[in-house]
Order: sequence, then structure tokens, then C-alpha cells
Amino acid sequence: MMIKFETEVSDIIQRTHNVNSFRFKVKEDVDFKPGQFFFVTLKIDGTERTKHFSFSNSPTEKGYIEFTKRITDSEFSKALNRLKIGDWARLKMPYGSFTFEGEYEKIAFLSGGIGITPIRSICKFATDSMLPTDMVLLYGNNREEDIIFRKDLDDMQAVNKNLRIVYTLTSPDIDRKTWQGRIGYIDDKMIKEEISDFNERVFYICGPPRMVESLINILRNKLGVQQDKIKIENFIGY
Repeated sequence: MMIKFETEVSDIIQRTHNVNSFRFKVKEDVDFKPGQFFFVTLKIDGTERTKHFSFSNSPTEKGYIEFTKRITDSEFSKALNRLKIGDWARLKMPYGSFTFEGEYEKIAFLSGGIGITPIRSICKFATDSMLPTDMVLLYGNNREEDIIFRKDLDDMQAVNKNLRIVYTLTSPDIDRKTWQGRIGYIDDKMIKEEISDFNERVFYICGPPRMVESLINILRNKLGVQQDKIKIENFIGY
């Protein structure tokens, strides 16, 4: 059921050098599915502006909802940078079908950058709910300091034996002596090496449109994954 209500900013959390999470107060009974998105309306120079964002928190984390965004030079990003705790907002929710509530035995996430936000929501829900689903996440970023929710993801992996996370970095000057993860873009070779049973899994892909398109092509044309086993969410910046 769609709901719309007014609220206020309850917290602003810096996740990386250029990514922040914004939290809004909600009633304990406000519910949504992990992986969904919502619309947020803010006042920018006296004018209301509305954008949509994925929930980066899980339905198991009560009392607030959260979105997470890379701060850029856009007008909307600059407005977000000026937000203060207590500022007004209007929320409309929930929307979207990029969801998971335990309906598959094995899933794989392919994500890049800020595309981790709905996947963080799903992984947190699965971990808190102690779902038996076998989950593998391949998460690509440019540099190690760009990895969003690194501690959250590592903490989930530590307590959830069904969750395995593989980080990969794409910057050409990664120090191989200090970086213990993968290096390079997510491709068919990496998927086969890290997810040997890929043909048994449902794939969730989330990231910039070009990345999503590339990964769909790899799964469909190089690995033979059926279209009905691929769920996608494109992240377009603003």
C-alpha cells in the first residue's frame, strides 16, 4: 500500500569521502520490501523538488528510512549538502520490484559504486531474518576508499555464513601488496571464478546504466543465463 507523509531529517551519516546517507523519522509500523525505492520531496531555495532513491536500510531497521547518495556538483546534490537535522521532507513510498524476501535458494549480486544501496538493504534483511538463501556479492569500485558500507557488509558476512562478498577495484594504480581483493571489472571470467554455480542462481544487477547493460550482455550471451533469472536496477545520478 502506497503511503505519503511529512517528516524531518533525523540523521546524516558520511559513508565515504563523497557519499552520505540521509535518514528520516518514520513510525515503527512503516513497512517496505528490501530493494524497493521511495520518493523524497525537499525544499530547494523555496521550491519543492522531488527525486526517487532506493532504501539503503532494511525493513528490519525500524524507526527511520534511509537513502544514500554520492554528492556531486548537481543542484540537487548541493541542496542535500545543505540539509540539516530537523529539516522538512515529504516521503511517498514504497515502489519497485527489485526485491528479495527469501523466494530463491541461491542468488548473486553484481554491483558497482552507489548501486550497492538496494543490495545492502536486501543483505541486511536476509541476515537479520536469518534466511537460508546462499548469497554471493561481487562489488566493484574504483579505489578501496570508494567502497560504500564496507564495515556493514563485512559485519554481515562475519555473522551470516550464507553471505560471501568479493570486492574488486578498477583503478590502474592499485597497490597489490596492500589490497587483498580482486582487481578489474566484473566480467565473465570473474563471475565463473567466483560463482562457479552461476547457472543455479538468480542475478540481481545494480549500478550505472552502462555497467548494467554490459553485465546483462555477459550473463545472457557469454554465460547463457536466462532472462527470467536476471533482475536489474539502473542508477542514474542527479
